[in-house]
Amino acid sequence: MISDEIIKNNINNTVKETDFSGLGEKYKGKVRDNYTDKENGKRVIVVTDRISAFDVVLGTIPFKGQVLNQLAAFWFNETKDVAPSHFIENPDPNVMIVKLCKTFPVEVIVRNYITGSLWREYEKGEDNYGLGLPSGMKKDQKFDQLIITPSTKADEGHDLPMKREDVLKLIPEEKYAKMEETALKLFARGSEIAAKRGLILVDTKYEFGESSDGEILVIDEIHTPDSSRYWIKESYDELFGKKQSQKMLDKEYIRQWLINEKGYMGNGPAPQLSEEVIVTAAKKYIELYELITGEKFEVVEGNVDSRIRKNLLNKGLKVEENG
Repeated sequence: MISDEIIKNNINNTVKETDFSGLGEKYKGKVRDNYTDKENGKRVIVVTDRISAFDVVLGTIPFKGQVLNQLAAFWFNETKDVAPSHFIENPDPNVMIVKLCKTFPVEVIVRNYITGSLWREYEKGEDNYGLGLPSGMKKDQKFDQLIITPSTKADEGHDLPMKREDVLKLIPEEKYAKMEETALKLFARGSEIAAKRGLILVDTKYEFGESSDGEILVIDEIHTPDSSRYWIKESYDELFGKKQSQKMLDKEYIRQWLINEKGYMGNGPAPQLSEEVIVTAAKKYIELYELITGEKFEVVEGNVDSRIRKNLLNKGLKVEENG
């Protein structure tokens, strides 16, 4: 397992933002910097080390971008028989080259347990998805069957809950039904692999796009600690019975620290992450990578920006030398 010292030595060696002029038109997401090359029908995605919670960027976590990018590639390969994706190749640990497609403006969230934001809404008596959940549920309780809670895909600010009838105002029903069907199949595969690794895939979000020839593709990332919630399987029953928080290996650690230690849920100036929180978060990301893939995480130290630039140039991509 990676040492605290290595993480601390790389706290300032992270990628917060990129400016690789020449790759194409840039779009900055919460975590990814996207460069669109319309001429070649491709997009270069640079996964930065930015960490966000409650849709607010809080800073950077060492090696986070590498973990997310390599895990996404792992999952795209593990699910390619379930659903086609936009993935083409990884020219760098933090970079993915993908097929260009039109993004659907909805995130499809599959949930197997009531926890996180859904639990907080349930406690308030809110039903923002029109699901009619049964009364008397307990925090972290498993649903009788998987549920889907779609949300808006916001360019800035908070993603908002949507009811299915609202989604169908934006996306034709046959296409959204295909997205729902694919999301459930992907979740089943993800749960199967996670269980073999001693993990529970609690919930996750999927994003979809449409290729130029009309094929619906899985895009962005799947089953990463930024898009998914994971718990340790062997301790679930005991902790649930004691009404204690589950052992988690995902971004929820950051959310809980913000809520419980700082009273922050996305409104107002974001608190600064402490060194302890940064180190712990990095270790959780890396631990999850190793658990899921069964492989040791290969730490790539040094200036990340320079390495990415070099690898893109070696790939023959048009990266301006001076950024």
